[in-house]
Amino acid sequence: MKLNNKVAIVTGGGRDIGREVSLKLAAEGAKVVVNYANDAASAEETLSMIEAAGGTAVLHRADVTTPEGVDGLVSAAQAAFGPGVDILVNTAGGMVARKPLLEIDDAFFDKVMDVNFRSTFLTTRAVVPHMSEGAAIVNFASQAGRDGGGPGASLYAASKAAVMTFTRAMAKELGPKGIRVNSLCCGMISTRFHDDFTKPEVRQAVANATPLRREGRPQEAADVAVFLASDAANFMTGANVDVNGGTYFS
Repeated sequence: MKLNNKVAIVTGGGRDIGREVSLKLAAEGAKVVVNYANDAASAEETLSMIEAAGGTAVLHRADVTTPEGVDGLVSAAQAAFGPGVDILVNTAGGMVARKPLLEIDDAFFDKVMDVNFRSTFLTTRAVVPHMSEGAAIVNFASQAGRDGGGPGASLYAASKAAVMTFTRAMAKELGPKGIRVNSLCCGMISTRFHDDFTKPEVRQAVANATPLRREGRPQEAADVAVFLASDAANFMTGANVDVNGGTYFS
């Protein structure tokens, strides 16, 4: 197993892409801390799936948009698996709602930036002191961060672009310490995100315009994330990797 006995924290790890990342990390031998914010039932199901497959994991509920939340998450990881953290996957995020510019108030601005960028910043800041040479951070950005997103997604796109730039900056800053930092820029992946925020006819149109003629699967995004977390990607850092079926070429 590629990640035998490594300790991994996955924010937003209880469902959708985060669940698949948690499952694949555990299948490769990592000890996984599955963070979730609200959906306890999905998180419990993820834990059961990991344990049924012979993996090792614990759940921890935390709001990773707050310093107190991320500090508690790190403490839970240390209590379960010891002082060091080898892998951090920042999956937590969301659109919140689609709103055009003139409907965006300050509170909405803060909420979107918090859930997507502040969470990544705070968790990275809290975890890095407990990482050593060979550790890896994998962030989840978005194709929206490259192309500006769809209608009403300006703040979501901007927050994910911030994640992309932060990824590059941290690759430079943490590289001398032997810590790699990369991100995924996913296109349309079949998750609750698009169930909630994208009309079926739009999803079909995007799928039809994609060279592979379909939406992506959460497992396919997770495969790339686990690759980036593994030693197989030892000379990759600062990369924002497109996982979009060919809909956008960076």
